Amino acid sequence: MNNQSTIATDKVKNEINQPSIQVGISACLVGNEVRYNGGHTQSRLCLDLLSQCFKFTSFCPEVEAGFGIPRPTMRLTGDPTSPQLVFSNDSTSDLTAQLVKGFEKKLPEMGHLDGYILMKNSPSCGLERVKVYQPNGHPHQIRTAGVFAKALKEQYPLMPIEEEGRLHDDKLFDNFVLRVYAYSNFRKEVLEQPSLHKLMVFHSRYKYLLMAHNQDKCRTLGRLLGANKNESLEELTHTYFSSFIEALSKPASRKNHANALFHILGYLKGNLSSMGREHIVEIIHNYNKGLTPLTTPLTLLKHHLMQHGSAYIKDQRYLEPYPEKISPMVRYL
Repeated sequence: MNNQSTIATDKVKNEINQPSIQVGISACLVGNEVRYNGGHTQSRLCLDLLSQCFKFTSFCPEVEAGFGIPRPTMRLTGDPTSPQLVFSNDSTSDLTAQLVKGFEKKLPEMGHLDGYILMKNSPSCGLERVKVYQPNGHPHQIRTAGVFAKALKEQYPLMPIEEEGRLHDDKLFDNFVLRVYAYSNFRKEVLEQPSLHKLMVFHSRYKYLLMAHNQDKCRTLGRLLGANKNESLEELTHTYFSSFIEALSKPASRKNHANALFHILGYLKGNLSSMGREHIVEIIHNYNKGLTPLTTPLTLLKHHLMQHGSAYIKDQRYLEPYPEKISPMVRYL
């Protein structure tokens, strides 16, 4: 093979291996020196682990708004429902409009993103629990979101958004990443060329993941697709997507996971010995009691399903909601 062919082949391989999931991230978390003190808060979790599957787009609203580096620290003051951004050493300077002007033209350009990871406690990027100070210098009991984070949530209410600090919790990490992949899959598999058939196929693939998170929503969404008569396809798609994302918004409980696992076990009926089935049942019960992680019954079921499972059950996203290479070492301990 000549050099040109080798270069072309390497280029194709690199393009294939590039992450297709696009996620926004606070610039300080990828190591950009944009903090008020000229430093950063580089996240090894994002750079070493999540970067294997996520293509990050970094953004700092404070720098975009023209605030210098370094700069005085900032804080939120006033009414927690509509706070003002000020310099910590000058509460008379309302910087809110300047910050908003810096990011308002960028927000519509973020529609291609499948999720967003924000810096905690920041008066611009904090997703929740950001302090809002009173005139006496003490914070209100009520906490809020940063100015940019609030605008991002309002612009993209269904987009998975999380703070980097919370991703160090295995359950929250798992929930965020599976929501990012579900959000991306829906946009690619349904929204690019919507049809009722595509909606039903998508729902079929996510049935047991939905069951693990919210059994009522799972049933409601199934009925929505089965009984639809009056809604337009556009309305149906929006209603389904909104309810789907809401159903996945909280981590699944052990009880619901166990229920989904038992349903999946039913697809192995007739292909396992009574002793083999009893063993898996015991493992699922042990998981439900908190004695083993979720990976234990999942790995066992996947092993048998690869040999005996139908195409339908093998296609369930519950079995691998996102690539195993970025799974926490132990899920749901």
